[in-house]
Amino acid sequence: MMRTRPLKVALLGCGVVGSEVTRIMTTHADDLAARIGAPVELVGIAVRRPDKVREGVPAELVTTDATALVKRGDIDVVIEVIGGIEPARTLITTAFEHGASVVSANKALVAADGAALHAAAEANGADLYYEAAVAGAIPLVRPLRESLAGDKVNRVLGIVNGTTNFILDKMDSTGAGYSEALDEATALGYAEADPTADVEGFDAAAKAAILAGIAFHTRVTIDDVHREGLTEVTAADIASAKRMGCTVKLLAICERAADGASVTARVHPAMIPLTHPLASVREAYNAVFVEAEAAGQLMFYGPGAGGAPTASAVLGDLVAVCRNKLAGATGPGESAYTRLPVSPMGAVVTRYHISLDVADKPGVLAQVATIFAEHGVSIDTVRQSGKDGEASLVIVTHRAADAALSSTVGALRELDTVRGVASIMRVEGE
Repeated sequence: MMRTRPLKVALLGCGVVGSEVTRIMTTHADDLAARIGAPVELVGIAVRRPDKVREGVPAELVTTDATALVKRGDIDVVIEVIGGIEPARTLITTAFEHGASVVSANKALVAADGAALHAAAEANGADLYYEAAVAGAIPLVRPLRESLAGDKVNRVLGIVNGTTNFILDKMDSTGAGYSEALDEATALGYAEADPTADVEGFDAAAKAAILAGIAFHTRVTIDDVHREGLTEVTAADIASAKRMGCTVKLLAICERAADGASVTARVHPAMIPLTHPLASVREAYNAVFVEAEAAGQLMFYGPGAGGAPTASAVLGDLVAVCRNKLAGATGPGESAYTRLPVSPMGAVVTRYHISLDVADKPGVLAQVATIFAEHGVSIDTVRQSGKDGEASLVIVTHRAADAALSSTVGALRELDTVRGVASIMRVEGE
């Protein structure tokens, strides 16, 4: 039997995502009520610019006083889609203190302060759900937190930023350089006017922190995530990848150490074989590859951003949280019982693709190979080409620790015959 008294919902933020949330709550009100077991009523929308025209948004619900809205005391669920650290953090904790559960799409806040937010939710008997914070409409948080709760996840490898995937895809398919591909992404609306958060890997690093924390039941913040962007990826790197039967992707990689005693979390460009499922992810799509002990290999794919896809994830969380409210219960909170340390990037072991500009004369390859051997880095393949006294050496290593590779490159730079290190890129997915 459906309860007639509605559950009251407050919305913080009414941009692209907030407007879609409002539209779906209005147009699918009957379906949402049937799925929840009670109607849901949007009773307030906090915005910074009340005079902005928002099609389909009831003007009588709009307010600039977000604090007063979350303090009302009769709000059952607060949906936060304003982003950033403050005032979002204060508004969310205030909502908990006044009896509301929270659904958030705020990856930056959850990645930076998730433990404190979970503690505040638990202290007030409330829920904190944030499926929309990681990959838009793609279900990732709930499968990791609930569906795989009885399994042991060893690795999460994914493309979690649509802007960077679009840029790299265009570089691969058209031969364009980074700047040209970025310009196209901006013109099509995939890149912001200031694309720093995307192209420098901050967005992906926040998502990696969230995924690692959930997958490995330990606390991982964005400060624990090694981060490299794609601004240094060149058309030559893309061409080298093609010659190896690979493509280049900006990957978020979260791994449990082989001995189970630590974890790593990192974001950086990498070459992956064309045979890997992630290699076929095109345009602005996202995909995440999960490797679990019992479940084996799982892949999640779909649109990772945008108003409607992100709103879909928000509404999914809203339904779950409202059901919990009706049952007088809360869903899963933070699970950090393993307390595993996060190892530094220097301890990460992987393969490397190194391109060197060298003098074209006898003995150079032998010198370079000696340096690799002295630093314990084994060479898999070498390709050399050159003329007019200058040459290029492309070396692919066997698996080696990042620290060992870094010391190797440092020693190579000291050789008179090495003119420069053109590029270094990791090779993943094998």
